This record gives sequence, structure tokens and C-alpha cells, in this order.
Amino acid sequence: MPDTSTTPDTPTSASPEAPTPTAALLRVAILAGGLSHEREVSLRSGNRVMGVLKHLGHTVVMLDVDARTIPSLKAFSPDVVWPLVHGGHGEDGGLQNVLIALGLPYVGTHSDGCQRASFKPTAKASVRAAGVLTPDSVTLPKAYFSQLGAQEVLGVVASHLGLPVVVKPNQGGSGLGVSYASDADELRTAMVSCFAYDERALIENYVEGTELAVSVVDTGDGPRALPPVEVVSQGRYDFDARYNPGRSEYFVPARLDSESLERVQEMAVTVHRTLGLGNISRTDLILDANGQPWFIDVNVIPGMTEMSLFPMAAKAAGDLPQLYDRLVHSPAVHC
Repeated sequence: MPDTSTTPDTPTSASPEAPTPTAALLRVAILAGGLSHEREVSLRSGNRVMGVLKHLGHTVVMLDVDARTIPSLKAFSPDVVWPLVHGGHGEDGGLQNVLIALGLPYVGTHSDGCQRASFKPTAKASVRAAGVLTPDSVTLPKAYFSQLGAQEVLGVVASHLGLPVVVKPNQGGSGLGVSYASDADELRTAMVSCFAYDERALIENYVEGTELAVSVVDTGDGPRALPPVEVVSQGRYDFDARYNPGRSEYFVPARLDSESLERVQEMAVTVHRTLGLGNISRTDLILDANGQPWFIDVNVIPGMTEMSLFPMAAKAAGDLPQLYDRLVHSPAVHC
């Protein structure tokens, strides 16, 4: 696998000139960082996007989300904001509500769609109602394990769902707090790991198959799926496998027949439409041995780092800088 950290999104210094933007140059504010567990990934995403937009000629500032953010936004007076704060505090609709209250157009999804997508049980229930297959699951708050007894609760869960299962935080991404459990001991350990990141745990049936990520973009003419990315990792596709070269290999487009490629792209677009998402989303799914795709998760602010799956798909689809340019010229939320 090539080291994607050596293949930047912007042209090299040997390039004669920057690509021509699709419309007027803009003042763009990127919001990144914050206090989530995914802070460092968010900063890397922000820096990566900032580099692309600056090369296109836009005036760009990146603001770390803190007490100075609102005054800084007012002083800079951006034409558009691109929120790139990953995790619960960046994707649950709260930050988007602040931007709406400030009257600032932004790239991404309206706060309503963010809320539907950010809470994993809500997202699963919504797409299931739309006919999308997703693994059976239960969601439990941490408090139940002390009130009802951890051993009793886990026994009921294992009996109901069967094993193996995957345990993940109710919110968040980047594989943080996500564990595979094939027996009672692993299930207890997985719960402890999960509760370090969230007060609620989603426990779902494990589906074996090909791991795929399908990004969807909408620059004003309706949602369209980018080429699916197939992920092959050494061990579980956890945080380390996602962001440190050597643990994972990626195939873009995924090594699937044309019928399967079309099926997984259609599922991602259905998820995007069902949840009412905006400019960008990335649906993670598993394609089982029978060729059936299963919805696993959706991200409204997918990673944009040198190791992230959205930029891989965008590059495979064509010109990544021009896509970013179209996104800032067609924000999903106009205030």
C-alpha cells in the first residue's frame, strides 16, 4: 500500500499554478480541534482542507473551537464556515446550531440531520424503517450496570443477541471505544473500554464480511456516491489502524463486481437521503459473503486527513481540490 502521507491533496511546488476555482474567491473559516477525544484527528483534517483551499486562492483561517471562536468568527466575517470538529461535540448538531444563530452559511448538514445521524441507535432505527439492513442491537446506559448488576445485564444481552458482538459508544467515531467480543470475558472488557468514551453503549451483532466506506457528496444537484473504499486491516480497524501507516490497506474502488458496487452505493445514498444529510456523509457498511450489505454507521463530518477514507474516494472520483471548491461555493445550510 502506498504511504498516503506522501501524496498530498494539493499540487507540488513544481506545479505552474493553482487550479482555477469554479467561482469567486471566498473567505472561509474552518472550525477544528475542540475538546473531543478526536481532537488531534480534527486538527489534521482542518489543516489538510485549509491547505487545499488556500492553494485555490481562498482566504482561509482555521479556528480551534474554544471561548474565542465566536468573537473570531465575527471579526473574520467569513463567507462560509467548514466545521471539521469530529466526534459527539462536533457532529451532534450543537455547533451547527451556533452557526445558524450567527447567520453563517456552512458546509455539512443542518443540525436536525446531525442529531439523527450522530446518535447511532437513532440512525439505525431510521434507516431500518427505510428498508436498509442493519445488525440487531441493544443500547444501554452505564447506570444500568450498577443498578441491575453488570453480570446479570451482560448475561441477558449475550443471551438475546448471541455472540460475537461489537460494542461501541453511542456517539463518536475513529474507532475509539469500539471492541469485538466473542465471549463473556471479552464482553465485560469491551464495556469498560466503551464507557471510557460515552455513558451509553451500543451492542450489536457482529457481521463478518468486507469492510467498506461509501462517501456521498451533494454540491447542489442531489446526492451522489463516490467510489467505495475497501478496507483490509491487520487485526481490527481501530484508531491505530486508521491513522498510522502500515496497519491497513485500501482499495479504491473496492474490489467488487459491478452489481455489488452499485448496491453499496445505492445504500449510502439511501442513508444520506433518509437521515436528511447535507453536503457530505460517509456510510460504513459490511458486505457479507452472500453479497448483502449491512449498514454499520454514518458520519456527517468524516475525516479529511492524509489517511482518511473520504479524500481517497474523492481522489478516485476525479479532482479533489475542485470538489472542495464546489463544496464551499454550495454550502448545505444557508443562513
